[in-house]
Amino acid sequence: MTPLFFFGTLRHPALIDAVVGDTGHIDLGTAILPGYSVHAVAEGPFPTIVEDHAGAVEGVLAEGVTAVDLARLDYYEGAFGYVLIDVTLADGRAARAYMPPAGMWTPEGGWSLDDWARDWGPLSVTAAQEVMSYFGIKPPTEIAGMFPMIRARAWSRLNARTSRHGAGTLNGKVEVAARRRVYANYFALDEYDLQHERFDKEMTDTVTRAVFLAADATLVLPYDPVRDRVLLVEQMRMGPLARADASCWQLEPVAGRLDPGETAEEAARREAMEEAGLQLGDLHPVGETYTSPGNSSEFYYTFVGLADLPDAVAGIGGLEEEHEDIRTHLMSFDTLLELCDSCRIANTPLALIAYWLARHRDRLRSTS
Repeated sequence: MTPLFFFGTLRHPALIDAVVGDTGHIDLGTAILPGYSVHAVAEGPFPTIVEDHAGAVEGVLAEGVTAVDLARLDYYEGAFGYVLIDVTLADGRAARAYMPPAGMWTPEGGWSLDDWARDWGPLSVTAAQEVMSYFGIKPPTEIAGMFPMIRARAWSRLNARTSRHGAGTLNGKVEVAARRRVYANYFALDEYDLQHERFDKEMTDTVTRAVFLAADATLVLPYDPVRDRVLLVEQMRMGPLARADASCWQLEPVAGRLDPGETAEEAARREAMEEAGLQLGDLHPVGETYTSPGNSSEFYYTFVGLADLPDAVAGIGGLEEEHEDIRTHLMSFDTLLELCDSCRIANTPLALIAYWLARHRDRLRSTS
């Protein structure tokens, strides 16, 4: 089979392993492709390749690729619209390379594999593992639409390595016999057959459990310590609709999922601007919590964000491209606390943040 030339992220050994699987039979060497140059792109942390008569690209040459390997690589690259073309290397050898359609990306300066591997390698490898789990199950075109959430779930898995909770709890064994992805689109649902250690040191019988998979999210309650008021957002929510609730429009903190590579604090500031047009000041951490650890991977980073909240900031907002229709509400802190105390707030993170603010409100007001 004709050797394959990789110019970009597939030069990273861990990514090739994630896509192909066992690469022990593939001979990976170096080669030069003349007539092209590699650039970073404005759309993301990955490179593109463009024709450049004066250029030459150093890359990886893969020899010994099997038909199964090629099918897996076609699947992965096909999810992003890349196609194999014939190329001629600097030493005259024939090869094939995955190339993006002309004009697909916007070139933007130089690109370094080492920098990418340091900053984005673990995320990209984790995302590729999920992509390849759909090989033979979903078409590549469907993966393209799912990829933003695949990357967000990958970022959540990496964030989980730095979780601060768990002190004083059992660090027991969990043995997974099987995992099945029974649904995957914007969100995902996995089913596990597993055993876990009991407090008496014995293992449970094999049980089947399902878990809803979502990306990590940040939630922030904007608070004006001078005016002693907060800003809430209101929007239609699917949970109440599915429960047949009479109130599908909910009052909430500003909220949104973390973009890959983004910190919870960065996401809080971005979401406040997108949903309410607010520039936040100091952010005060409230908690890092699972929403429902018995059945969901969804994890929240919650904050109080100091802000200037004059009457004029209330209105309608949200990003049209994300189909958001958001109304903002200003209310005194006392009004918010009364809503919580009378069970008229149905959003758990909002109630949690409100009671945290009740404890720390005097301190925040005294330093403003």
